[in-house]
Amino acid sequence: MDDGVGPLLPDYGGACLDGVVPAILGRRQSAPAWLPAAAAGADQVVLLVLDGLGWDQLRERSALAPTLSAMEGGPVTTVAPSTTATALTSLTTGAAPADHGVVGYRMRMMGTDILNVLRWRTIRGDDARDTMPPETVQRLEPFAGTKPPVVTRAEFADSGFTRAHLAGVRMLGWRVLSTLVTRVADELGEGADFVYAYYDGIDKVAHEFGLGRYYDAELEAVDRLVADVIAVLPPGAALVVTADHGQVDVGDNVVPLRREVMELSSLLSGEGRMRWIHARAGCRERLAAAVRRCHGEQAWVRTRDEAVAQGWFGGPLAPEVEARLGDVVLAASVPVAFLDPADTGNIRLRSRHGSLTPAEMRVPLVAARP
Repeated sequence: MDDGVGPLLPDYGGACLDGVVPAILGRRQSAPAWLPAAAAGADQVVLLVLDGLGWDQLRERSALAPTLSAMEGGPVTTVAPSTTATALTSLTTGAAPADHGVVGYRMRMMGTDILNVLRWRTIRGDDARDTMPPETVQRLEPFAGTKPPVVTRAEFADSGFTRAHLAGVRMLGWRVLSTLVTRVADELGEGADFVYAYYDGIDKVAHEFGLGRYYDAELEAVDRLVADVIAVLPPGAALVVTADHGQVDVGDNVVPLRREVMELSSLLSGEGRMRWIHARAGCRERLAAAVRRCHGEQAWVRTRDEAVAQGWFGGPLAPEVEARLGDVVLAASVPVAFLDPADTGNIRLRSRHGSLTPAEMRVPLVAARP
């Protein structure tokens, strides 16, 4: 809604997710003021990414997460869109979306195909790892080429998205949380300077159940996980916790795009809270006007050129990256999601993210030592 309260844009070049890994890797030279002091002076650092844990949701439930709430630090912004595919790629590469090119959960590729980045499958469900090699879609080397140990779900090891944002790292899989903690302890014991770990339970529970008591129970469990990791840190080591995005509970508020908009569009991409609309030939201006007229009370509406000029993606886009976006974007400003009839599985999600509200854009960056 363009009512004078605009979108919360990423703080690229400042306290933003794309700067976290460079700050940790360069902590001995010159750590930025927004990197918690416990991390800035640490001999070893574990970066634990809690998928879906927004700063606003954490602060509202501080009593449920005493360990996390006692850690030093504060919020930083994630990137745009505030979605896992884009945010984790920015985190690991230290680059804005404009630079790494993973500009959404579902992107237009090869003209008319839509790639689901997390599944690395086309709109038809085909495995795209051969036709759209992840290493060519995203070419930047993660972690500045340092190849740290990465402790993540074992089933992610060979996925297309893993190849896109974690190429070349030393993968250490876990299937239960005790293994995550033990893997981290082993790597620190062997002298690793930096360990990256990832847990996705918060996001899964939020999507399925919303932000009610199931979410609260998962946050309590996650807080115990954080305490367990702190307990295995050797002297001089620090744990840093961050996330890729926050959440908005939209419930059943899934909004079909108006007929006037659909008649001017050829394709939809993105996701429910940041929906890209691709114009039919010769219809860009008419489409933008129709989207503003029909849905401007529910979203920040921008043309692609406007969004890029306003810094949503951190800079100008290379032509091949620009082609992955639509012509007009709907970034939800109220608790709704915009339906794509070709992505019906997305309808069932209760809590969502992707847009530029504070609840989605603000994530924790906190740290502690044993």
